[in-house]
Amino acid sequence: MRPNIITEAGISTRLNQWWSSTPFITSGVTLICAAIYLVCLLIGYDSYSEICFLPTAVASHFQVYRVYTSVLFHGSLLHVLFNMLTFVPLGTELERIMGSVRLLFLMFLLATTNAIFHLIVAFLVAYNPISPVSYLVDECSIGFSGVIFSMIVIETSLSGVQYRSIFGLFNVPAKWYAWILLVLFQFLASNVSLLGHLSGILSGFAYTYGLFNYLLPGPSFYSSIEGLSMLSACVRRPGFILCTGGTTYGQLPTYSNTSTAPSSLINRNFWRNISSWMPSRQTSTIQTSSTQEQEDPRFPGRGRTLASTGTEPTAREASANLHARLLDNTTPSDPLTNSQHTALNTVRADATVTADQTDTFDEELKKLVGMGFEKTQAEVALAAADGDPNVAIEILMSQQD
Repeated sequence: MRPNIITEAGISTRLNQWWSSTPFITSGVTLICAAIYLVCLLIGYDSYSEICFLPTAVASHFQVYRVYTSVLFHGSLLHVLFNMLTFVPLGTELERIMGSVRLLFLMFLLATTNAIFHLIVAFLVAYNPISPVSYLVDECSIGFSGVIFSMIVIETSLSGVQYRSIFGLFNVPAKWYAWILLVLFQFLASNVSLLGHLSGILSGFAYTYGLFNYLLPGPSFYSSIEGLSMLSACVRRPGFILCTGGTTYGQLPTYSNTSTAPSSLINRNFWRNISSWMPSRQTSTIQTSSTQEQEDPRFPGRGRTLASTGTEPTAREASANLHARLLDNTTPSDPLTNSQHTALNTVRADATVTADQTDTFDEELKKLVGMGFEKTQAEVALAAADGDPNVAIEILMSQQD
């Protein structure tokens, strides 16, 4: 077993390794937020009332620019540092699943819908006849945390995990994870926008329940943006992930992915998801297994959930797990060992490789390399997955964890 090079490396090497693995849009948003804070700090700008999200200013003076400026500005070094350290792993995971352009559109959509939910809740609470709370419409909010809360909800739904850890101290049910974080931040931190975080959670759940389906464009929209000549320099960057490569763990809800009408969507999927929050007693094992085998209408396609439990691994998954251990002893710069060559040749010799299959293997390998994976590891993982790029990406992602 070779020594762990990353563990033995210095702090600067670890930071470079971490930052180089961050995709294009995630690193870009992080740099933009950090640069804006540094510029404000250097020039002494602190007039946040001019750029923050202020419900009265947006509603009465129609200052829509506040919806987006409030997301990019932060009030303190701790504020921007904590938000970006939280955003980078979330953005990296979602960008590898969705693609760079799709994640950028998603963040724009979430920022817009967060503002709409913020306005609705603020005015409903401020002007309700029973117990009005008027200060909510005059509350000034800035920071990226609203979008982060939306991304937490979406990533948790995509991952399929049953439990999430709270600061490494204790585990909570995944469906309550965002709500518990909302309550904890209200008690542990000062000057925290309750409505900003709550709006983010509401937008995240609305997205996962499919309520934004008609606002999401189809694959041709993202392909046309990726094909623009003015963006060719960005597309060629190693960290840029094409949307045309397909989603890794399951297709996300788009208008082209589903033919469900809005009324039936709300009647069936929305109320079924709401009812899933109620405690229920399992009546039979057969019914539970049949439910798990049904395709999730929110994320249609042949997707695989991360860290899902309760089912026995298939033969392909067992083979992928076996070959995943092969990658532990492989570095990008070191050649394959004899045993690894034997395993790789055995996998390729199990099936009759025609010229078309070889071309397909090379094409999938190029896609994996374009997503930022090392070529040697990508080739071994793809061979271990019998040419299935989804399984190969799962193997590579597990090694990075």
